[in-house]
Amino acid sequence: MSDAVRPPRPGEELNLRRLGAYLKDAIPGLQGTLEVLQFPSGHSNLTYLLRVGDTELVLRRPPRGKKPRSGHDTHREWVILSALHGVFLVPKPLAYCDDLTVLGAPFYVMERIHGLILRRDLPPDLSLSPAEVRGLCERLIDTHRRLHSLDYRTLGLGDFGHPEGYVQRQVQGWARRYRDARTPNVPDFEEVIAWLEAHMPPERGAALIHNDYRFDNVVFDPADFHVVGVLDWEMATIGDPLMDLGASLAYWVEADDPPEMQAVRLGPTDAPGALTRREVVQRYIADTDLTTDDLRFYFVYGLFRLAGIAQQIYYRYYHGQSRDERFRHFDKAVAGLERAAKRAMGGWGL
Repeated sequence: MSDAVRPPRPGEELNLRRLGAYLKDAIPGLQGTLEVLQFPSGHSNLTYLLRVGDTELVLRRPPRGKKPRSGHDTHREWVILSALHGVFLVPKPLAYCDDLTVLGAPFYVMERIHGLILRRDLPPDLSLSPAEVRGLCERLIDTHRRLHSLDYRTLGLGDFGHPEGYVQRQVQGWARRYRDARTPNVPDFEEVIAWLEAHMPPERGAALIHNDYRFDNVVFDPADFHVVGVLDWEMATIGDPLMDLGASLAYWVEADDPPEMQAVRLGPTDAPGALTRREVVQRYIADTDLTTDDLRFYFVYGLFRLAGIAQQIYYRYYHGQSRDERFRHFDKAVAGLERAAKRAMGGWGL
């Protein structure tokens, strides 16, 4: 049930000599030969397991090829981890390096949190009853709510983002990024963009938001399944927490969703006992005056944003900047997300 690692993919290897010398200077007490393996999952920043003697560390660095100006920001992750460590469920940050002579890109190193990371399907050696699956979902949503309840100002993150006008900036920003990354074989999304621009709700507060919160970015204790860590903070910022919820809803694919949605499922949200999207929303908005209908805009936004992320990744593959074969059919996922967004505009999904 542990997260598998393997040798780095071709073209994504690290320079062992330079990295080893840096680590032994930056992190006191490291002794032993450096071994580097790669976590094969994840579609954004590259993530490696470093073994130095008996010590295990995790390294994050940007991918190669064209990257969005504000994306793959390892320093952003470093700032967040430094602010949240000891307050929220994050790994301990250990070292940040912006010396490009070491690996050719900025990177940071953190402790490794051991536990259960749930990918697309439940592992075959993990047998959970429907009630236990429901409990996993509830802990996931409750942890998301806990994150949004933190006072980001007391964490020293008052200047980390610009919450005023966040909703409008996100719609316009993802429209621009999608258009910039569009390839000839994917839809233009203009009808969805126009709908989002016409249905923007008022701002509903500001919080520290993760912006990629889903099952495979959360670590569970395999003994009692409580959450022990939240990973992958590269897109975190200060903004409307309902936009963060909408982004997560796009990943929440149910068992009876159409095939094009099944193609983008990244967690066991279709397992017997899993919450439906409506139940996710109801648990999140409990004790508020919001209704499920109030979340329609955020769900459509989440589907469009997910298409934008997938298209930015596919752009790198399409232009030969990545040889990762997992990205070969992302154009089909993008097309399916456009169809899903159009259905959601008409009331489907919640």
